[in-house]
Amino acid sequence: MHLIIPFAASASQGFADALAKLQLPMLQKLLARLSPLPADIGEERSLSPPHERALAAALGLPVVDGKIPLAALHAQQTCHSAAPHSAWAFISLCHWQVNTGHVAMSPLPPPALSPAQSDALLAAMQPYFEEDGIRLYADQPGRWLAQGEVFAELATASPDRVVGRNLADWMNNTPQAATLRRLQNEMQMLLYTHPVNDARDTMNLPTVNSFWIHGSGALPVGYQPPAASERPVLIPNLREPALADNWSDWLQAWQALDAGEIQALLQATATRQPVRLTLCGERSSRSWHIQPQPVWHKLKSFLGPKPLSELIGTL
Repeated sequence: MHLIIPFAASASQGFADALAKLQLPMLQKLLARLSPLPADIGEERSLSPPHERALAAALGLPVVDGKIPLAALHAQQTCHSAAPHSAWAFISLCHWQVNTGHVAMSPLPPPALSPAQSDALLAAMQPYFEEDGIRLYADQPGRWLAQGEVFAELATASPDRVVGRNLADWMNNTPQAATLRRLQNEMQMLLYTHPVNDARDTMNLPTVNSFWIHGSGALPVGYQPPAASERPVLIPNLREPALADNWSDWLQAWQALDAGEIQALLQATATRQPVRLTLCGERSSRSWHIQPQPVWHKLKSFLGPKPLSELIGTL
């Protein structure tokens, strides 16, 4: 059992105050029973955040910044991949907030975007993508799968890096991405007058005025995912409050995890089940796993684990 917990730490100014209030007794007991693995040290400007890197490593995917083929893996798992080694990407519908000298992306998916609205936008946009050799497939409301050679070796930023931040810092401006930038401009014009946005306007909902590309690349030749029992579980509970700078909800979400998934992991250690925990911040991640403990480690457990501020604050 391997749990990956994104947004266990944040670069936000409010995080330090929230961390000082964090009380996670089950996590402290769990970490006292586990042994640390080498940390994945990164930085806030990477296109792929630590939790995507940890997920890729656990799944045996190449960990190359901005080129982790999560869409290709999803296509394989959802039977879209008739050509298993072709390149894929996610296309996420979004709302861009345009301010003077600053364009930011609202949280994904757009609120109250129905399957019917998503399908209507797919039908309107698909012919334009097909002209550039890109095939779109419905996946979930507000997110589609896209297949096309333009996504091979294309570096893209995770939405978890982009939401609420200046888009100019995360756009791919290489010649390889020129076709996709043109498509974004064309779709902004198409979406401006689309009936779906007219309907959303009347309901005071954010319009869909662009799309974001992420998870791009192709699976390695011969790639086989781990067995279902060996795949990691990504826990999303902290993501929304962290991205919204809602630290009271973040604290509550952590406490719920501590009493739920973390406690279940702690109970699994009692029967010596394979256990691994990965905590991810915006820069780095740290992992712990269960293994036979030497005498000095048992003594450390008896004396008590380090404070959470030391374990989480450096992520």
